[in-house]
Amino acid sequence: MTVKERLLANAALVEARLDALTAETDADFAREIEAERYSLLAPRAKRIRPTLVLECCRLFGGRDEDALSLGAALEMVHTYSLIHDDLPAMDNDDLRRGRPTCHKAYGEATAILAGDGLLTRAFGVIAENASTDRMARDAVAVLSRTAGSFGMIGGQIMDLRGETETFDLPTLQKLHAMKTGALMRAAAVLGCVAAGLARDDDRTRSLERYAAGIGLAFQIVDDVLDATADEQTAGKSVGSDAARGKTTFLSFYTPGAALAEAARVTEQAKNEIKGLAGNAFLLALADHLIDRKY
Repeated sequence: MTVKERLLANAALVEARLDALTAETDADFAREIEAERYSLLAPRAKRIRPTLVLECCRLFGGRDEDALSLGAALEMVHTYSLIHDDLPAMDNDDLRRGRPTCHKAYGEATAILAGDGLLTRAFGVIAENASTDRMARDAVAVLSRTAGSFGMIGGQIMDLRGETETFDLPTLQKLHAMKTGALMRAAAVLGCVAAGLARDDDRTRSLERYAAGIGLAFQIVDDVLDATADEQTAGKSVGSDAARGKTTFLSFYTPGAALAEAARVTEQAKNEIKGLAGNAFLLALADHLIDRKY
């Protein structure tokens, strides 16, 4: 099975779980639930984060059932962040995954509530589906930290500052280690938690460093694509960072040099897991992510 085929197989498992977890509705607020599902089950979603949960769990003999529950929760948090990131108060984007953003399709107020609904659902999914108390406790601790003020939210605040401030390279790297990298790291740790490993296990830490590296490389490539891809290929608005005058990796590198830096960071990430048995897919995934076109 190729990397792309395995990604598609994992995505199908994740999407079936997400569909089942959000199937309940109520006529009095059906539009909000429809908006949640519109974004959560959108086509062209890569499902990279839940794939990492699945694959890190499998690495240590864990059950797909546990990994899918934690991966679904993580994908709900990721999707909520995209809904809110697209809002007029944030990036004010019109296109996501090849179709109108949630606030364009359902209105700003409904989009805000849909994002809130997915964030809240995520922790309920963990509480109701984790197979042990320790798994539930550790998963909630990991996800709340990485999605919160000292993770993704903190990175988003720095990103907003970047509309009026010019950052140096270390500050930009910190921004993306939080905004993009935090949920990537969460995915690796959640996979280990699903397999029964402790959060401070050396193997968990190795996978967390691997995920941090591929998360940084992913963002570098994203900055290149934002400047060079067309909207149809990307499936989302492009050129918005430059239009806002934001500091990006292209503020420091040419596109070619940026891609070379992404490749260097990817090799460092791969080195973090060279000693783990069964790592072949994760090594191949790291290379696949920097070769992507959207």
